[in-house]
Amino acid sequence: MSSEQKSDSKEWILDPETEYRFELDQGTTLAVKLTRGHAEIFGAELAEGKTYLFGSECKAAVFTWQGCTIQVTGQPSVEYVSDETPMDPYINLHLAFEQMRVKALRKQRNSPTPDDADGGVPADSPRVLVLGPENAGKTTACKILTNYAVRTGQGWCPMLVNIDPSEGGWTVPGTISACAVSMPIPTSSPANPLGSSATSAPTALSSSALLPIVYWFGHAEVRRNPMLMDRLIRNLGENVVARHDVDTQSRISGIIVDTPSSFAVSSAGPSDKKYGLIKACIDAFQINVIVVVGHEKLNVEMQRLFGSTMSVVKIPKSGGVVELDLGYRERVQRYQIHNYFYGQHFDMPSDVTSATLGGEALTDLHLSPLSTTLNFSDITIYRIGGESIAPSSALPIGATRVVSEMQPIAVDPSQRGSGLLNAVLALLSPPNPDENERYDEEVLDLDVVGFIIVTALDIPNRKMTVLSPSPGSITGRIALMGSLEYQEQ
Repeated sequence: MSSEQKSDSKEWILDPETEYRFELDQGTTLAVKLTRGHAEIFGAELAEGKTYLFGSECKAAVFTWQGCTIQVTGQPSVEYVSDETPMDPYINLHLAFEQMRVKALRKQRNSPTPDDADGGVPADSPRVLVLGPENAGKTTACKILTNYAVRTGQGWCPMLVNIDPSEGGWTVPGTISACAVSMPIPTSSPANPLGSSATSAPTALSSSALLPIVYWFGHAEVRRNPMLMDRLIRNLGENVVARHDVDTQSRISGIIVDTPSSFAVSSAGPSDKKYGLIKACIDAFQINVIVVVGHEKLNVEMQRLFGSTMSVVKIPKSGGVVELDLGYRERVQRYQIHNYFYGQHFDMPSDVTSATLGGEALTDLHLSPLSTTLNFSDITIYRIGGESIAPSSALPIGATRVVSEMQPIAVDPSQRGSGLLNAVLALLSPPNPDENERYDEEVLDLDVVGFIIVTALDIPNRKMTVLSPSPGSITGRIALMGSLEYQEQ
């Protein structure tokens, strides 16, 4: 129900358990202010009287459990109110996970409850794997479950894990990452689906406290190198488990793992090889709950394969999920790389000031990247595997690969056709100082400390110009390249 106030501002009165859904076009900004009641966006509560900005083709929904009134300023391409939401299954899942956390905490304190007093809830923290097809709302489900956990006031700090390299999590596309979340995750842009990590400027924003563990895959699609993805998942899992071994509160808070749609498609071959990357996630993160979003066949398969050892739960797909085309996904990836280096900025409507903004003040997110000139010898660059690797079935009979999918190949910037110009490079943490532990594929197991872009190559003088989000020497660093590029427009 709505009543028009002026040309670009409307008031929407939402009944209990309904949501206002909107979609934005390129270059448009939407301002939403809660004027009465309680409301949330993907589990993150809105403050009454504060204005929240959305841009970069954002598609989101304002949900209310008890009813509310919101004022919307801007011109979304699509806006409507729906009373058909999946929030009941989400809140039921959250309550079940909360019971698991409470019981795990009691066990940790040696004060367990009788089994008949908790309905058989396992005395273990929830370690959840979220699966589903493309455009099912998996990331939204992960955000809601994470935000509900941190809003309980119990001090939970769940580990949110992003295994979808097309999203990029907290940094740039082409990565997988994990981060302990202690504050609600804001939603303002699809380019920062899980919030923003600190890059070049110290700010007073909650996102500046986010320090994710990041590994470089180098491509937006998992099928480019499934073997590498398997290894990176296991590396990330080792890091998460190691943190949980020393941080009791984080371990009890649990893990929520977001996955790409390709995980929902079984690979060809023997039955023990199907869903190989799902099994890698289950092993790496010690998963005890699988949540399947809107995919009946996948739910049946997961029940058959894992139902005897863990809980498998199916939840419906939201009717508000938008079918996203390839062009939209490519634009969002470009927004995300741009935001990592330059920060995020939305043009505010004329009647909105920074003093009235809620959530993260976007005016504070202007970053100033540095352009630096390096000698070719100052940095060591690798790519993993060949640029384009044919499947084994396409090789001649009896032939073997010259380059394996896991082999680091040194990139020579002086060679024309190196592909370095405009390439996004991941800077790796230093190798183990113990020379006795060096091995050929060591760079695969090093996590990422930052990203740079090669903006110019001067081959005659053996120099390159790179864009870096923060000051600091790059000389002597190891970097990985993939298939991702960024060019100023």
